[in-house]
Amino acid sequence: MCNLRLLELQDIWLVLCITLYVIHIAGAISVVSPQRSMTRSVQEDVVFSVRVTCQGVPTLQWTFMSGAVSRSIGSWRPDSGGVGIDSGGGGSFSNITVDYIDRVETYANGSLGLARLRLADAGFYVLTVTEDSGSSKDSGFVLKVNEVIYEDLQYLSISALVLVCLAGLLMLSMWLLNRAYKKIKACRRRREQNGNETELQPL
Repeated sequence: MCNLRLLELQDIWLVLCITLYVIHIAGAISVVSPQRSMTRSVQEDVVFSVRVTCQGVPTLQWTFMSGAVSRSIGSWRPDSGGVGIDSGGGGSFSNITVDYIDRVETYANGSLGLARLRLADAGFYVLTVTEDSGSSKDSGFVLKVNEVIYEDLQYLSISALVLVCLAGLLMLSMWLLNRAYKKIKACRRRREQNGNETELQPL
């Protein structure tokens, strides 16, 4: 009977230790961000600002998702002590996807900068923080990208101005050609009249 109770106590102690360990691991990673949803215009820049705290040096992975599209932006591992510090630089190694290589800036605290936004950049961005122990945590962000309407209006106004100028030049050319035609016709008439008068003179 005593041995049975001892085994039960050991099982309870083991379950309690495992539970505490899981709670500790789950709470070890923290991702804090001042803004989870952002709106920008085409050609503007955006920074997904985060502050990651965890045990050890994690691997930071950013992924873009929109509808059925899901692609990796890049991953990097900060320098030791870089996590939780608002400092720039990609860390000890950086692996950025070719599609983003010239538009992405990485930060040691986990933040991601994306330059020269396109309409196709609108969607969901997921940061995955993975510790050496294998535990990980995901944090999502939403980005909306608007077209710059005033640029379209400016383009239309410039196009309309060019068309008006071309129409004016065309009308001016036709007016000048008409005047030249009238002058040439008048000169021919004078010549014909002078020729007729010469023929009618008495011998």
